[in-house]
Parts: sequence; structure tokens; C-alpha cells
Amino acid sequence: MSAPWLDVLDDTIRACAAHNRPDLAERLREKRARQLDPKLRVLVIGEPKQGKSQLVNAMVNAPVCPVGDDVTTAVPTFVQHAETPSAALVRGASIANTPTERIPTERIPVPIDQLADQVSANHGHGGDLVRAEVGIPRALLDSGLVLIDTPGVGDLRPAHTASTFAALLQADAVLMVSDATAELTGSELELLKQVMTSCPNVIVVLTKIDIAAQWRRVVERNRAHLARAGVTAKLIPVSAALRLRAAKTGDKALNAESGFPELLACVRQDIVAAADQLARRTIAVTAASAIKQLVAPVREELSARATQGAGATVAALNEAQRRIDELRRRSARWQTVLADEMADLVSDIEYDLRDRTRRILREIDRTFETADPALGWDKFEAWLEDNLTEAATTNFAWLLERSEWVAEKVAKSFPVARDDLLPESIFPDDVLDRVAPMDKPVIETFNLMQKAFTGLKGSYGGVLMFGLATSLAGMPLINAISLGAGALFGGKSIIDESDQRLRRRQAAAKAAAARHVDDFFIKFSKDCRDAARHIQRSLRSHFATLAEEMQETLLESARSARRAVQDDNTERERRNREAKRELDQLVALYQRVQALAGGQAPPLGISA
Repeated sequence: MSAPWLDVLDDTIRACAAHNRPDLAERLREKRARQLDPKLRVLVIGEPKQGKSQLVNAMVNAPVCPVGDDVTTAVPTFVQHAETPSAALVRGASIANTPTERIPTERIPVPIDQLADQVSANHGHGGDLVRAEVGIPRALLDSGLVLIDTPGVGDLRPAHTASTFAALLQADAVLMVSDATAELTGSELELLKQVMTSCPNVIVVLTKIDIAAQWRRVVERNRAHLARAGVTAKLIPVSAALRLRAAKTGDKALNAESGFPELLACVRQDIVAAADQLARRTIAVTAASAIKQLVAPVREELSARATQGAGATVAALNEAQRRIDELRRRSARWQTVLADEMADLVSDIEYDLRDRTRRILREIDRTFETADPALGWDKFEAWLEDNLTEAATTNFAWLLERSEWVAEKVAKSFPVARDDLLPESIFPDDVLDRVAPMDKPVIETFNLMQKAFTGLKGSYGGVLMFGLATSLAGMPLINAISLGAGALFGGKSIIDESDQRLRRRQAAAKAAAARHVDDFFIKFSKDCRDAARHIQRSLRSHFATLAEEMQETLLESARSARRAVQDDNTERERRNREAKRELDQLVALYQRVQALAGGQAPPLGISA
């Protein structure tokens, strides 16, 4: 017996075919194939260093995801059920359905204990690594549950954020991870809101309660934050460290204190047991959008036939043609708007990056006017990397923010308002990467032997000069005066040589830092231009597809109106009855969609 949502989707596909919309039918068939996949994908997301990987390890009681202070998840790791433990790397090269999705072309088995090293090596040099896969025998995963450990959102590498949001489009549920050492930040709340627009089944997991003494107060404050933000998500505090220790010692009380029994029960009840509800929501939204596009030409035809005279149908035909011409004019306009705004965006982003790097260079010059690179180079290098990181993060965040603004401005050029005018994802995958480490300049040393040699060379002139002068008075060449003068000349030579070496060290440090900042600017500005071009192509492709769909809908309306003009009264009455029957069928189908969504689908605007 098939699921109710499957019957509704099949009926909608048949309606699309009957109404001469093979494009909509094909899109619904793709959605149908994805929904029939028995796997339930649960995305584990959050900002870096919040304990996502350790959470996955604790849920399956196995070290499947690498953790540590220096370890950062580079690609998504899929943890699923298998009879025997196994691991593999999946490579991909060609573009698939979304701008950040790659078609898997090669699956490379690796030893499960070497997975972290293999991911690091392949991701750093290949650039085409799509994901890592781990299979282990666990009862939690036996029902088709797949846990996906994702790269940190908001990391210095924006490609991590883009790949996470690309995976979100295919997720059935989300575990949003935040640690208990601090309350939910504004960026985390914004992330939650964005996630819930694509996947409403979200659980907020508060990790590391074992190291936060005030975690209960943080839990209450976070619940208040969620309520004020309008986020209806459960919040569960856990400790992965306590869970793993309890699993190792068999301590049931410690396991209960870890909070994982509540989390696992919530996963089973709200995700595994709610799979049909998630499918209902997805299909309801997709089918409703398709039915609205089918209703438009039928309603246009009925409006054109509402009066018996030919004048009304001719006016309807003219109106349909006017809307087609308007859409074509708007199409030329939005393409111009997109090209101009993206050109301005690239110019502004590059200027902003140049201004930030120039401020850093001026600070470097001021620093090394007095500072000695030999004494504080490591501290300076860390300061420089932090400032370049901040400049890169701020500059790229501005690029993404301006790109969303451009998308909204282009959407306003369309003559109709639709919920799907804005694309779901326009951000590139793996466009940005780190600059090579800075080369340490050659720092001259001035050891005791060199100082002694320099002092001897300087004292020679003083001894000789004053020895000859005092010899005229009958004193020997080497006397107390000449030796004192030699000591003074030697000391001055050492001081002068020390100053010269310090200036050379400062100049070398400035040059090395300037080269590194210049390399950073060239690399990052090139990556930002590449990202902007990728975003522009994605937006152009998205809006071109929308324009084609709208034009096809208007053309069908024009064809319907033209048929109404050409028909005689008898044919007009017959077609009226047929169009009303088609409209009634579409209305009935939409009512089934509303029932599928629990009455939450927007009204169609007509009655049966």
C-alpha cells in the first residue's frame, strides 16, 4: 500500500503531463525518486570547535570522526550502518543538480583507523574530494539513519559553509550543536532560522556540559533566546565525554547524567518515527507550486471565455500578449542589472581588501621602526596571521551579503511575485583556500665573538691615532691615553655595528611581511573574483530558468486565449465545460495537497 503523499505526487505528475508541462513533471519525478530513498539523513552542523565530531562519536559509541584541538572537519563524513566496519573516500568532478554538488565518480576504500589522515592528504592536494563514508554495525543506524558530520559553519574557509548548506538541501533532519560554555550567539540564532526554512525538524544539542559549571543557567537562557527568535526546536544538554566514559565502564548512572539517553530517544521519536511527516511536508510544498502553475493558464482561458462576445476574448488575448512582451522586456532588464551590480560588487570587494591590507602594512612599518625582529618574530607572525584572517573573513562575509542583496534586487525585476524567485544556494564550493605560510626573514646574529672582533677593529684606529699624538710628547706608542682612546673607539664601533644590524633586520622583516601581505592580497582577491563569477553564473542560470518557466506559462495562457477567440459558440461552450472540469480537478488535487500539509499550504485563490 503506497503512502498518501506518493499518491498525491503521482497524480500531480500526471496532471503536469496532461497539461503539457513536461518540465514540471520531470522535476516532480526527480523529487519522487529522492523521497523514495529509505535513508534518513541527519545533518550535524554548528560553528567550529563546538563538539560536532565528538557528538557523532558518542552517539554511535565509536571514534568514527577525528577530534582534537588541531583537527578541523574538512569534508562531510557520512556515518551509516554496515555489517562490518569500513571507510571510504568519495571523489567527484562534474557538477550535479546544485552549484555545490558534485557527481561521485570514484569511491576509494581506506582503513577506518587512517580515515582522518587520508581525508587531510586528499583534500589538501586533490581538491575533488566530495565526502568521507564510514560504515559500522550499530542498532541506532540499522533503520537507515545516516549521521553526517559537517565542516564548521563560519570558518575562515567559506567553502566549508557553502558545502554545509548544500548538504542541508538533502537533509531530513538537523542536529544544531553549540557548547555550554556560552549562550547562543546572534550568528547561531540566524543559522537556526535559515536551517528551519529548509528543514523544519531541528534539535539543538548543547554540548560540553561536563566542563561548564553554569550549564543549567545557559540552558534556560538559550531556551529564552529560542522562544524570542520564534525557533520551535527542542534543546537537549549532553556531555560526549561522560557518554564515552560511561560506555567504556558500563556505568548506567553516568550515562544518564550525560544526557544521551534523552537525545537518542528524541532522535528515534522525532526523526526516525517521523519520516513520513517529513516527506509529507516536502511533497506538499513541491506539488503546491506545480499546481499553481497549471491553474494559471486554465483560469486565463476561463476568464477569456467568461463573456460570449469576441471582444472580451480578443482583449484577453491582447492582455496575455502584453504580459509576454513585458516579461521579455523585464528579462533584458534583469540581465543588465545582474551584470552591472556584480561588476560594482567585484570592484568594491577588491578595494575593501586593498584598504584593509594597506592598513596592516602601515601598522607593520610603525612596529618595526623600533621593534627588533630577533626578539619578537613569533608573536608578530601570529599577530599578522590573525589580522589577515580577520580581513579575509570580513571581506568575504561582505561579498556573500552583497550577493544576497543583488539576488533580491534582480528578483524585483520580475513582473510577478513568487516564493521561489530567490535561489536556495548561490555560494561556491572550495573556491577559497589559505595562502602559503610566511617565509621567515634572515635575522643576523651579533654574538660575542663578532662583537670582540668589531671592537678590536675599531680600537685599532684609536690606539694608533692617540699613540702617535702622545709620542710627540716623548711617551711610548702604547700608553694609558692611547689604550683608553682605543677602548672608546672600540665601544663605539660595537654600538654602530649593532645599530646597523638592527636596521637590516628591521628592513628584512618589513620586506618579508610586505611580500606575505602582497601574496595574500593577490591570492584572496583572485579567489573573491572567482567566487563572484561563480555566484553571477549561478544567479544567471537560476533566473533564466525562472524566466523560461514564466514565459512558458504565459505562452500557454496566450494559446488558450487564442483558441477561445477562434472557437465558435458551440465549441466555446464545450471548451468551457472542459476547462471548468480541468480546473475542478486541479482544485481538488490542491485540496488534497492542503490536507497532506495539515492545512498549512497557502490558499490557491479559487474555489472548486
